[in-house]
Amino acid sequence: MGRIGFVRHGVTQWNKEARVQGDSDTSLDEEGRQQAQLLRDTLEAADWDRIYVSPQLRAEQTAEILNAKLHKPLHTDARLREASFGLIEGTNEQERVQTWGTDWHKQDLGYETRARVIERGLAVLDEVSRNHPDENVLVVSHGTFIKHLLTELMPQAEMSGSLDNTSLTLLTKDADGWHCDLYNDTRHLPESALFHKG
Repeated sequence: MGRIGFVRHGVTQWNKEARVQGDSDTSLDEEGRQQAQLLRDTLEAADWDRIYVSPQLRAEQTAEILNAKLHKPLHTDARLREASFGLIEGTNEQERVQTWGTDWHKQDLGYETRARVIERGLAVLDEVSRNHPDENVLVVSHGTFIKHLLTELMPQAEMSGSLDNTSLTLLTKDADGWHCDLYNDTRHLPESALFHKG
């Protein structure tokens, strides 16, 4: 098959405030739009055949900015949504501690399970592989979603830390399975933007 390129959406105000976004439909801020434009300027239309995108606004906005140059078929797929984080969405660490105490992360606060996120992610990849076997497909999605999927596909690979906003990760597949050719690449961003990891 061809190549899969995962792009995490551009930065939002909630990223900067360290608020959990999850299923919440937040928008890119001005810096997020600039990040997407900088990534767009590094991409070549000849390298990609189509774009799959999460329906959440921050991902859609990122994909639309990229596609202003690429001009490729754009497929919206709800299975590419970010993991849902239930009751903690919209909160920062201090607010979570105030509401649920210091052990909030051990409580059942309505998170979508990692297994469920991986299930829908693998379903999308399987469908893309079947429908576009020789094409290079760009997937614009979300940090936790992409990270869960990558660690499932390549458990032996070293993938520590969060994915940066508008980072590009490239995967290829052969008879031995999936391989990561580029991970969390942000060479398109000025150094000052790299602290936004939320």
